[in-house]
Amino acid sequence: MPNSAGLSATSPAMRILENEHRYLSFLMQEWHTIVLSFEQDDLPGEEEARHRIRELRRLIMEFQIPLAKHTQKEEEHFFPLLGSYIGFEQGPLVGIQEEHVEIDGYLGHFLHHTAGDLELVPLAKMISAVKDAGEAFEILTVHLVKEEAVIFPMAETQLSEPDHKRLFSRMNTLIT
Repeated sequence: MPNSAGLSATSPAMRILENEHRYLSFLMQEWHTIVLSFEQDDLPGEEEARHRIRELRRLIMEFQIPLAKHTQKEEEHFFPLLGSYIGFEQGPLVGIQEEHVEIDGYLGHFLHHTAGDLELVPLAKMISAVKDAGEAFEILTVHLVKEEAVIFPMAETQLSEPDHKRLFSRMNTLIT
């Protein structure tokens, strides 16, 4: 049942995670705008590209902090609890956890290839590096939707009331 905040989860623990998704999506939009400027060839020259890369690096490094805290909450508390109900060997939890690694890899790859003196990096290499940030955005966007459409509703119906309460107490922490 949707509520006034636009959240669809009814469980307080799932609402926390869903709300964190909203915040992460907001932050993602900030840096995705820069990615799109590279994808749409909206660059007046190498100097402007370097400026945008520096800003993109800053935004992604800031983004990684709440993303890591959110991911840690899911992997340390939520997934193990849900996995005790639905299993760990196959199914949606396996794919979701693999996506966490993939997202981290793309963001890390972008940061690695844009580290150091950008004056020495040719435009073609900058454009190539930004593609990794774009891939991270794409995977993250679909990932958040999958969690909200599949994983969270599954948890709401599968977890016992005591487990919902215990999970809420563990999820009720800040990611900022």
